[in-house]
Amino acid sequence: MGFGPIGLPQILIILLIVLLIFGAKRLPEIGSSLGKGIRSFKSSVTGEEESNQTTVKSETSDSNTEPK
Repeated sequence: MGFGPIGLPQILIILLIVLLIFGAKRLPEIGSSLGKGIRSFKSSVTGEEESNQTTVKSETSDSNTEPK
């Protein structure tokens, strides 16, 4: 009972339905907020890893500098 892959005609139908529901004026606003949400999610996922790496780097750089 597979539906098969989503092709270009199905994507165009979905876009047409979205256009009819939200209207042409709100589409850029929706796209912008969707992009911001994706960027925020991506930065929160990678931000935790970057902050851990920054902490490790700062700890190792502190141990490398010995007082004279």
